[in-house]
Amino acid sequence: MNRMIAFLSGAACGAAVGVAAALLLTPSSGNELQTTVRDWFESLWDDAQQAADDRRNALESQLAELKQA
Repeated sequence: MNRMIAFLSGAACGAAVGVAAALLLTPSSGNELQTTVRDWFESLWDDAQQAADDRRNALESQLAELKQA
């Protein structure tokens, strides 16, 4: 569990540095960048929600099978 937390905190720090670099080095305007980042984040969030729903459904079906056995 400790290694997982360390990995996730490192990934979050890396993402923050990447976002800061993108904001400082991008050739597009602020509004264009905000729109692009917002669209990317919404897409990422939707994908994460879908993956969580899929996993939840799989675990619920496994639980139902175990209860029947």
